[in-house]
Amino acid sequence: MADFKPRIEISFLETFICSAFAACFAELCTIPLDTAKVRLQLQRKIPTGDGENLPKYRGSIGTLATIAREEGISGLWKGVIAGLHRQCIYGGLRIGLYEPVKTLLVGSDFIGDIPLYQKILAALLTGAIAIIVANPTDLVKVRLQSEGKLPAGVPRRYAGAVDAYFTIVKLEGVSALWTGLGPNIARNAIVNAAELASYDQIKETIMKIPFFRDSVLTHLLAGLAAGFFAVCIGSPIDVVSIHFRLLHKSTTRLFGFRLIMCGSAYIYNKFQ
Repeated sequence: MADFKPRIEISFLETFICSAFAACFAELCTIPLDTAKVRLQLQRKIPTGDGENLPKYRGSIGTLATIAREEGISGLWKGVIAGLHRQCIYGGLRIGLYEPVKTLLVGSDFIGDIPLYQKILAALLTGAIAIIVANPTDLVKVRLQSEGKLPAGVPRRYAGAVDAYFTIVKLEGVSALWTGLGPNIARNAIVNAAELASYDQIKETIMKIPFFRDSVLTHLLAGLAAGFFAVCIGSPIDVVSIHFRLLHKSTTRLFGFRLIMCGSAYIYNKFQ
C-alpha cells in the first residue's frame, strides 16, 4: 500500500549534495562501460589488407577487453576526473532543481498527483540548465575517453583533466569549452526528462499497488525501468552529440548525412 506518512522536507542544498555524491559513486562504478560506449560510437573500420574493413571494437565486453589489453586496466577509467567534475555539477543540479522547478510549475498549493507532462517539462528544464553549467566538464571527459592507444612517439593531447581545461582555453578559446552545447542540451534535457519523469511516474504507479510502499525496492524497480527507458530515448542524440564535440561539425548536417548513408541503425550504433 502507499505510504501516507508525512514527508520530511529536504532543502535544495541537501538534495544537491546527496545527488552529487550518488552521481559520483555511480560514475566511478560505470565509467568503464561509458568509455566502451564512447569508443564504440566513434570507431571507424580498420582495413585488413584484403579489401575488408573490420571494426576494432566488437560489443561491450570485447571493447572492454581490447582497451584493457592495449592500454591497461587504467585505460578503462580514462576521463574519470572530468567525469566526477561533471557529476558533481550536472548530477547535483539536474536532480536538486527537479522538485523546486516542478513545484514552481504546478504551484506550491497544488494537491494531488502532478500530471506527467508537468514532470516532463520540469525535467527538460533542469536537464538543460544543468548541462549549460557542466558542458566544459562533459567536453573534457569525452575528449579524454576518445583517445585510444597511440603510435609510439605520439604524445597525448592532454596530460589529464585539469591540463585539458587549460589547453582547450589556450588553443581554442574559452568559448570552446561550450563546443557542442546545442546537441548536448538536446541530449541531456531529453534523457533527463526520460529518466526523472519516468522514474517519478513509475514510482508513483508502483506505490499504488497493494503491499508496495516508499521503500528501497520501490526506488530500485523505478530506477531500473527509468534508466532503460532513458537509454532507449537518448541513444540517437548521444551518438550525434559525441561526434559533434569531437569533430566540430554541424549537428543537422552530421545527423542527416549519417542517417542517409548508414540508415536509422546508425543512431543506435553499438546499442549493446
